[in-house]
Amino acid sequence: MSKTPIHSEQAPAAIGTYSQAIRSGDTVYLSGQIPLEPETGDMVEGEIRNQIRRVFDNLAAVAVAAGSSLQSAVKINVYLTDMSNFVAVNEIMAEYFDEPYPARAAVGVASLPRGAAVEADAILTV
Repeated sequence: MSKTPIHSEQAPAAIGTYSQAIRSGDTVYLSGQIPLEPETGDMVEGEIRNQIRRVFDNLAAVAVAAGSSLQSAVKINVYLTDMSNFVAVNEIMAEYFDEPYPARAAVGVASLPRGAAVEADAILTV
């Protein structure tokens, strides 16, 4: 099966050897997004809720570039350097997703790229 790279100017450019997303058949695999501002590549500072929103805004932009939306997400993985932010993730996700919610994993990790406190990736069906 062929794979097609997806790119959005509304999301931060990849900071490594990966694509923002890859489409294979009817599935789109969105790479992990950290709270980087697309225009500057700078990390969002301050309140964790603003960082989480930026992560989901970045994922949403890539989903749109794939001709879809986050409403097509079937699986979300969230990575947190502090699991006490799990409640904030639930609150913010409710702003981006309607029921039935996608399947999700939330994983506590020691560190993330560029010192981020949160990262998320997604799988969409389109």
